[in-house]
Amino acid sequence: MMTSGLIFTDEIRGLVVHGLHWTASTIELLGVVVIVGGVLAATIRSLKELRRGDSADAFRSYRATLGRGILLGLEFLIAADIIGMVAIVPSFDRLGILALIIVIRTFLSFSLQIEIEGRWPWRRHDKEVSDAGRYGL
Repeated sequence: MMTSGLIFTDEIRGLVVHGLHWTASTIELLGVVVIVGGVLAATIRSLKELRRGDSADAFRSYRATLGRGILLGLEFLIAADIIGMVAIVPSFDRLGILALIIVIRTFLSFSLQIEIEGRWPWRRHDKEVSDAGRYGL
């Protein structure tokens, strides 16, 4: 069995680990930027709808747009955590922490998806079938 110690020199291994740290940090930053951008986009869109006097739609739209931004940002953060754990410093302690973080973020993503769509994810097909019947498709 060949290990990475036999293939890469310490200098190359250090460069690879440094590149992975940089990549994970960049993806984390991108996740934060996406969440902040989602907040700004949701706020601007909601304020425009409020100016038109449509407060119920503005609130619904705000929650949905905000939820989508958070969901997308969480996906980036999970990807960065996985890169940081698996590629940089793998250990059983970190693996347990990563698993807990992923479970929490997955639960948040699942909850936000239900909040945005107003139905269980496995019921998506039922809505598509009823929409198709309603529109004669």
